[in-house]
Amino acid sequence: MRTYGQYCPIARGAEIFAERWTPLIVRNLYLGCGTFSAILEGAPGLSRTLLSLRLRQLERLGVVESVPKPGGRGRNYKLTPSGYELFKVCESLGEWGARWLEIAPENLDPFVALWSMCNALRRDRLPAGRVVIRFDFTGRGRHERYWLLIEHGDTEICKEYPGLDEDLYITAEAEAFVKWHAGHLSWAEATRDRRIQLDGPSQLVRAFPTWNARSAFAHIKPVAQPAMSSVG
Repeated sequence: MRTYGQYCPIARGAEIFAERWTPLIVRNLYLGCGTFSAILEGAPGLSRTLLSLRLRQLERLGVVESVPKPGGRGRNYKLTPSGYELFKVCESLGEWGARWLEIAPENLDPFVALWSMCNALRRDRLPAGRVVIRFDFTGRGRHERYWLLIEHGDTEICKEYPGLDEDLYITAEAEAFVKWHAGHLSWAEATRDRRIQLDGPSQLVRAFPTWNARSAFAHIKPVAQPAMSSVG
């Protein structure tokens, strides 16, 4: 690990926190991703090798602890008291980003929004039985399809057809879905002009938007950025 060579707590803290992927790993652990695969799923683009390296570093620093899985391969991970306190830095960074940074086209990954939504579902409003939802996302120059399985309050996102009957079909522009979850669009705004379309039993169509607890930063109102002025 490269260091600033300073005694300043900001410098020493940044040496840990500013390592690429570390804030997202801490975030995922805080959200309850307790296994290697669960942490990895919530960080698209992070390699298994780098995740292993980061987890070892965080364990060595006392931010994360792990124990062997009972009766199986692998380990279960969780934040230590130090890790929970480090998550407060993640929250402050997220609040700043929600207030001051726009959602750019390269940020419109619908899988991340779907993953985030699944970690913040209003579970008391979910159906009692199993529900399979197919998502077809458009935009970003390509088409993406995922399945969301909900059963007894548990959720699973599948990138391949799970072999089960589909109960609800959702076709959505990636931008509309991401901004709805982020709190930048209301459901009425997101579904205007059929940017998000639902097809299935009327009770599921009506219930689906009520399951989304929104991003933890949805309550933060973005600050309007000044327009760039041209010179010449």
